[in-house]
Amino acid sequence: MKALIVYSSVHHGNTEKVAKAMAGELGARLLKPAEVFADMVSDCDLIGFGSGIYVSQFHRSVLSLVDSLPTSPGKQAFVFSTSGVGKAAYNERFKAKLAEKGYKVIGQFHCKGFDTYGPLKLVGGISKGRPNAEDLERAAAFARELKMKFA
Repeated sequence: MKALIVYSSVHHGNTEKVAKAMAGELGARLLKPAEVFADMVSDCDLIGFGSGIYVSQFHRSVLSLVDSLPTSPGKQAFVFSTSGVGKAAYNERFKAKLAEKGYKVIGQFHCKGFDTYGPLKLVGGISKGRPNAEDLERAAAFARELKMKFA
């Protein structure tokens, strides 16, 4: 299986930690959105898209990348995110965006991440110490489950 994980991790490296945990299990290549070209995506069996959450949605660089990709009927993908509150609901709009491009989303993951965006900075942020070792193990386990679908 050839896997690629595309992610944006801007402030505290939360999403990057999760992406690395998943990549280690999948043997996936890790790239930022600006490093991805359409032919890289078409050559992969599985593509993961991850981001921190910014005002309830994925980072604009990941959104723009998906907008620029060609329609890929049946291409298998997964989605993951980190946020101060760690809500799975934040993945839903992005999953719909992928579906519009023909992607089949076969899984999603989310966890809390240290967040000091906007007014949260005034109180020292929320979800300090996250993602933690338990979150990263859950991310790795999620990736192992995805890998088993290709065995």
